[in-house]
Amino acid sequence: MKLATYSGRSGARVGAITSDGARVVDLAAAAGREGGPFADMLALIEAGEAGLDKARALAAAAERSGDHQVALKDVRLLAPIPVPPQIRDFSVFPLHLQQGFVGMQKLAAEMQGKPLPEVKAGDIPEVYRRQPVYYFSNRFSVVGPDADIYWPAYSKYMDYEIELAAVIGRKGRDIGAADAPGYIFGYTILNDFSARDAQLIEMAGMLGPAKGKSFDYGNALGPWIVTRDEIPDVRALRASVRINGKPALDSDCSAMMHGFEEMVAFVSRGETLMPGEIFGSGTVGNGCGLERFEFLRHGDVVELEFDGIGILRNRVLVGEPPVAR
Repeated sequence: MKLATYSGRSGARVGAITSDGARVVDLAAAAGREGGPFADMLALIEAGEAGLDKARALAAAAERSGDHQVALKDVRLLAPIPVPPQIRDFSVFPLHLQQGFVGMQKLAAEMQGKPLPEVKAGDIPEVYRRQPVYYFSNRFSVVGPDADIYWPAYSKYMDYEIELAAVIGRKGRDIGAADAPGYIFGYTILNDFSARDAQLIEMAGMLGPAKGKSFDYGNALGPWIVTRDEIPDVRALRASVRINGKPALDSDCSAMMHGFEEMVAFVSRGETLMPGEIFGSGTVGNGCGLERFEFLRHGDVVELEFDGIGILRNRVLVGEPPVAR
């Protein structure tokens, strides 16, 4: 099932995408009551399997009757969870790490006015293979599909990153890898927009990215959440990127050094996970401009796609946003 948050006449609504992908069922309207498990996406996630079973039944009944539906083209999709409880972004694709390190060396030279060096990709630090490595991202900077991304004035090197994201479905602590899949609610797409020049400078401080990743509009999520039962093997998912309609990536997720079940097990050691947390996979190999040393420009439209999930589309703009977030 595909579950979306969208803007309706009375504010944000939670809906189920119809089987033809053309309409969305208003789950609260179908249930005949506001609030409860369909108050928002977090409420539905926290309702567990009982909530999902109810959503499936309501969506199926609405498809049969034609009631409580609206065409997707007539609504504005929002981020599935507009303000997630937490965002942790991992890096589990070795090719991205290898090529990203090379790209950063080239960027350092360019920012100093030096010729771009001939740098060969080497091996990655062993810690990335030994355990899932992650940082905390800004949960308040989330936007949804088709939202404009306003680039921060302090950065001149605009970049995107295609990532698969898992949504945590249950509260848990000290979770074993074998049990971890049961703690995943579903999957969505994350575009981890990155200010590469700021990232380059601050990474020397060995504390991870800060202003290189944390700015308004910096995390795009969507277009919806696909429940875990519909994606039995995330490593089999095809990943693609288009910039202004031109293909920039055609790959898959098979190279993940650590699966989401390993991420859940690792993070939950001595720490409680909460429903609605977002776990980003990190960038699929070749899935950003830095790896090709090609950066975004004003007006570029970025489309990220995972087969079985959908397309996350955003336009990048330079300049002040029309209104404060």
